[in-house]
Amino acid sequence: MSAPIKILVTDDDPDVLLLTTQLLRGAGYEILEASTGKECLEAAKAHRPDILLLDVILPDMTGIELCRQLKADGGLQDIFVILVSGIQISSEYQADGLNVGAEGYIIKPISNKELIARVQSMVRIKRAEDALRDKEKEQQKLILQLQDALAEIKTLKGFIPICAWCKRIRDDEGYWDQLEAYISKHTDAVFSHGLCPECAEKYRAEIKELSNKRD
Repeated sequence: MSAPIKILVTDDDPDVLLLTTQLLRGAGYEILEASTGKECLEAAKAHRPDILLLDVILPDMTGIELCRQLKADGGLQDIFVILVSGIQISSEYQADGLNVGAEGYIIKPISNKELIARVQSMVRIKRAEDALRDKEKEQQKLILQLQDALAEIKTLKGFIPICAWCKRIRDDEGYWDQLEAYISKHTDAVFSHGLCPECAEKYRAEIKELSNKRD
């Protein structure tokens, strides 16, 4: 079961703040409140909300600037920011908000039904992105674990006892293996047998000598 969605509502109008928080609580969301940009930043850092419903005009800073600060913070940039305004409603203002990283821009007045629908839409997107991000992190963790395991398997470490005469190698159980058998057992190398030029010349000479003796 997924954790309840946490929404931080920030508005300097106490009536709007009260009505918005009551509406969203009634819809089943966990609600946090703030009335200034400073309070919003402090609440965001302390509680890490999933969604921030942010008034564009605040007494100490604009919602645009606050959104920019949040998106520049590695620990807060995943918060979905929905800017809200009844004054700065032109397409230019909306573009400014989206350009600093806001996920949405709501123009007031807005009906309760539409506000809930907008929030629900953002919740679905947020959950999908979080699930994808968690899956990517888990896959990356698994890849690193596999790489470490593969490196451990492939690497021959420490001193390897080898016979100076026959070139056999003593394994961990005390048995003496041929060099190629030992390497094949401890790595993923595959041997292809052949003759180097010097050995090939010696081999041909021995064959020729044996042939002459037979004649």
